Amino acid sequence: MNLANRITMARIVLVPVLLLILSVKVKYGPFLAAGVFILAASTDGLDGYFARKRNQVTRLGKFMDPLADKLLISAALISLVELDKISAWVAFVIIGREFAVTGLRAIAAADGVIISASKLGKAKTISQIVAIVFLFIHDFPFNLWNIPFGKLAMGVAVFFTVWSGLDYFRRARHLLKAGQGK
Repeated sequence: MNLANRITMARIVLVPVLLLILSVKVKYGPFLAAGVFILAASTDGLDGYFARKRNQVTRLGKFMDPLADKLLISAALISLVELDKISAWVAFVIIGREFAVTGLRAIAAADGVIISASKLGKAKTISQIVAIVFLFIHDFPFNLWNIPFGKLAMGVAVFFTVWSGLDYFRRARHLLKAGQGK
């Protein structure tokens, strides 16, 4: 197992740690949860960097990296629903988009086509991470001025989630049309 795959596996291991922190009441727990989430989220770019830099891109890494991302974001969103910080429909839209794009990528891969992350997809990821962090920490420091930054950021995240999902399907519509006769 190379360094990139170890980093990806660390992200997966941090998911239950995050869930544990969110499920117990400890002093500074929300900030600890945000820190663990930021650490886990930051490994996403790091594993890809090392895999490319060391020429160690593997099938395992190609499978585990997006799975780790989806586990982390899904766990955070479901926790936020449980904590009554977001509505269930928000989590459903974001998680549903992830399933849809993953399915689209699987169809493309069957035809030997790789659908790489777009700039909109990257904006989606960043906006989701920012929103989740601020919702974990109760909008600090914006809560000092009664600004619901986390909810506003989550609105932006939902916007980019839907827009990027539609864009992936628009760009891959030729693959979907080609597969109708099979």
